[in-house]
Amino acid sequence: MIGFVWDHVYVSDDEDVVCPYVDTPSLFRMRHRARLERMAEFQQRGEDLESNLAECKRLLEEAQGQLKELEEGRKEKEEDEEREAELKKVQAQVRKLKKDEKSFEKMIKEHRWEEKKLPWNVDNISKEGFSKSVVNVKPVSTEETEEEKVEKHTAFVMKYAKEIKYFGMLRRWDDSQKYLSDNPHLVCDETANYLVVICIDFEIDEKHALMEQVAHQAIVMQFILDSARTLKVDPRGCFRQFFSKIKTADKPYQDAFDRELELLKERIRSCAQTRMESAMKELEEEERQKRLGPGGLDPVEVYESLPKDLQKSFDEKNIQMLQEAINKLDPEEGKYYLRMCIDSGLWVPDSEEDKDDDEDEDEEDAEKD
Repeated sequence: MIGFVWDHVYVSDDEDVVCPYVDTPSLFRMRHRARLERMAEFQQRGEDLESNLAECKRLLEEAQGQLKELEEGRKEKEEDEEREAELKKVQAQVRKLKKDEKSFEKMIKEHRWEEKKLPWNVDNISKEGFSKSVVNVKPVSTEETEEEKVEKHTAFVMKYAKEIKYFGMLRRWDDSQKYLSDNPHLVCDETANYLVVICIDFEIDEKHALMEQVAHQAIVMQFILDSARTLKVDPRGCFRQFFSKIKTADKPYQDAFDRELELLKERIRSCAQTRMESAMKELEEEERQKRLGPGGLDPVEVYESLPKDLQKSFDEKNIQMLQEAINKLDPEEGKYYLRMCIDSGLWVPDSEEDKDDDEDEDEEDAEKD
């Protein structure tokens, strides 16, 4: 039997599964509409990347022109501190724009590759699918260790903490989108994680309104990252898609966003409570260590274990009452409680000699008995 390569081409169709208990035409229409929406979103993301690249090139061209003017003016005139500062600023801007340009070109290349891998269907089968041969080489994946992840997160937060906090305080969708457009490097897991840390700190400080505001922005970032993982693209290239969708979101999508936000706020409150309880325990342990007596016993714990008569003598600071209470006890029991009082610092003998004399008297009394 002769086989053809076309036998293995997968053509996506809305009518591949039928069920006698389902309204088939409605099912087909629903599938077709959902697929068209996915195709539109994918196309919009590509257009956004192309637009971002064009804007980046325009800004780079302007910055390079400004840099050229500054360098020429630098040759003609004597050195000026303001001119030098402006020159350094523009040089840094040019370096950043060149880096962003390469990043957008890479994301566009990945987007086009993803487009070529999409299955054919009744809406795109007449369109060009392949324009050149590509060798599919699986990239070597390198898993980061936990230590490397922590170092990466710490370095990122130290560098961009101020920018992340500013994003956390934004309230309008348009403001958030513009800020991420100006700072695309913030669209990453490190930003989402640090926003949650800020939320916990606010909750511990009982700044509940601020916690809820930053939690909202944390969910915004998380939705962008989740969308990027689903589509297997760089999150810096799809955050505009999220804002376009959330601003015109239908009820199920908005409900999903609100539900995730409430779950995050619950986890933040629980984590803050746990941290406060842990801090209280540490504080109590520190206080306990400070009040330990010479024998290493806690005076509070020892006091609570004493008989009522002994507790009353310490409450009233009555030495006579203390001696009478000890004399009423069994000699061994009395020595036990007295030793505990001394080791915890509740009872401080006048001197070591008094202590030795008391022990000698106890031994003599025992011999007489």
